[in-house]
Amino acid sequence: MKKTLKREKRLSSAKSWIKTYSGNNLVKGYSKNYFVDKLCAVKELRMVGVNISEEYEKQLINSMEALRQQRLSFKKKREDKLNDLCEFDSDENFAMIIGYTSGGFPYGVTHEEMDETNNKE
Repeated sequence: MKKTLKREKRLSSAKSWIKTYSGNNLVKGYSKNYFVDKLCAVKELRMVGVNISEEYEKQLINSMEALRQQRLSFKKKREDKLNDLCEFDSDENFAMIIGYTSGGFPYGVTHEEMDETNNKE
C-alpha cells in the first residue's frame, strides 16, 4: 500500500507534475498520482491556480453520494438476505418455530427452554 504525501509536499510538486500531465482529466490524474480522492484533488488543484468549475465539483459530489447510497443499498440487501436465512418465526408458545407438523402445528424451542438456555450461558 502506497502512502500519500502530505499536502504541503503535494502542492509543491503539483505545478511541475501538471506541466508533464498528458491525460484528459486533470482531476482524475491528480487523484491517481497523489493517492487522494477527487474532491481533495479539486481543492488542491485550485490551490495551485487551476480553474475547475463549481459544476464539475457538484457533479463529483453527486456521483460520490450516489455511489455511497448504492453501496449502502447493496449492504442492506445482503444483510436482509442473511437475516431471512437465519430468521425463525415465533408465537406465544414458541420462541423459535423450527417447522410445522403435517397437521400444521408448530414445533420448536419454547420460551421457557430459551430462557433456561440463556440463563445457563
